[in-house]
Amino acid sequence: MQMVHLSVNINKIALIRNARGANLPDINRIAIDCERYGAQGITVHPRPDQRHIRFDDLDSLKKILTTEFNIEGYPSRQFIDLVCAVKPAQVTLVPDPPDALTSSAGWDTVKHQRFLCDVISEFQKNDIRTSIFIDPDSAMIEQAAATGTNRVELYTESYARQYQKNREEAISPYIIAAKTAVNSGLGLNAGHDLNLDNLAFFNKNIPGLLEVSIGHALVCDALYFGLQNTIGMYLQQLR
Repeated sequence: MQMVHLSVNINKIALIRNARGANLPDINRIAIDCERYGAQGITVHPRPDQRHIRFDDLDSLKKILTTEFNIEGYPSRQFIDLVCAVKPAQVTLVPDPPDALTSSAGWDTVKHQRFLCDVISEFQKNDIRTSIFIDPDSAMIEQAAATGTNRVELYTESYARQYQKNREEAISPYIIAAKTAVNSGLGLNAGHDLNLDNLAFFNKNIPGLLEVSIGHALVCDALYFGLQNTIGMYLQQLR
């Protein structure tokens, strides 16, 4: 069985860099180190205000990365043009408004199906794999398949929030959603608030899981354990 891939979101590293206006920490070096320590991908989410990852980071990262490069974001015209110019392995579409602090919901794939179809078609013409950020809702996942997307990324905030209270109840809708995705011919990613406490249980119970994207929790853990040790600890949860 193939191990689920870990894609490290380096937005929080970029946020620290931007706080002082210089290049410390060096985003490119961090990304290379994450790969060297075993991460199978790097994720970034450039926002319109460029408060963490900046637009000019994308091209430099693409040139140095040897693993999968995943760019997340709302598909504005500017974002679409940036992604098509950089040509990462994967683009993950999120429905965030421009001023969002972090992602807080998945796509309504019924309401926005025509829009998503057009956007996804443009990315796929540029040989970029597409993924749609989505809630664990089988109806929305089935409609996601109709957009032509390659994958969906399950928004796992509600799982993480409920995990300590009742992990069986917390994961139940995600198991159903995962089965729907697999049966619909979609690849399956997941992300948001996954951490060292809840990741192994999620991985063990979700059929067809291919990739998890983790940033905030991993960077916080790295403050205590160091980046190399932390990435190793997360990889262990996925074995």
